[in-house]
Amino acid sequence: MRYKKLVLSFLLFFCLFSTAFAQRAEIGIDLGGAGYMGDLNVNNPIKISGIAAGAFARINFDPYWGLGLHFTHGQIKANDLTSSNAEFRNNRQLNFYTSINEISFIGNFNFFDIYSPISKRRFSPYIFAGIGGFLYEPKRKATTGGGDVTLRLYRTEGPENLYRNYAITMPFGAGAKYKLTDNLTAFSQIGYRVAFTDYLDDVSGVYPSKNSWNGDPPNERAQSMFLSDPTGLRNAGEQRGDFRKRDTYMFVSIGISYTFVSQKCFTF
Repeated sequence: MRYKKLVLSFLLFFCLFSTAFAQRAEIGIDLGGAGYMGDLNVNNPIKISGIAAGAFARINFDPYWGLGLHFTHGQIKANDLTSSNAEFRNNRQLNFYTSINEISFIGNFNFFDIYSPISKRRFSPYIFAGIGGFLYEPKRKATTGGGDVTLRLYRTEGPENLYRNYAITMPFGAGAKYKLTDNLTAFSQIGYRVAFTDYLDDVSGVYPSKNSWNGDPPNERAQSMFLSDPTGLRNAGEQRGDFRKRDTYMFVSIGISYTFVSQKCFTF
């Protein structure tokens, strides 16, 4: 009963809000893939490495402009040993995977009016941009026989380097939508994110000295050394990452949305 009341309150809020301000409320879900560009993938902006799924609630101010609250979950990964870059494969041998949980406010602009009662159009391309925040936690397999480890906790670029597992993100992208009925709209989109961190993959700068860690117990020091440099051949100060200040990630998806429209609840 409590959850039913919450759902009804949510729907009533959007209906009243859209009536009061001549707006239209919309909710939707999407499913697709996720990828990233950073120190383990420096030149392929459309490489998909995991799945992604999301949901949103949006208020459309008119047939062209809207603002929504979005949640997206994605999974990304990369491995030097499967890279097309021979230097990465032979000389670095790093890898990682992480989930990304993003919450963002995103503005949406439709190029054509497909929502007004007088419009006969059903198809429109659109663009979007916004700002938000996300959580991440890069991990990888440890030494042979070991389980998955949280790389951040082993400070792979030196004991002083304990970066945060959250950051600001700036989404932007484009898509296309098709109005199936007065209430249902199908869409497909691709969106890139500028992440205000260079540690999505736990790689950024240079190799630290092997004497940097004085772990207690000693196996933690050995683990840190391995996770920092699996080859054991790199020297302190050598380049480990590509020195760009920010990594990026992207979501590509298809989805469907439902618009709350009635004679009492909506007019542009």
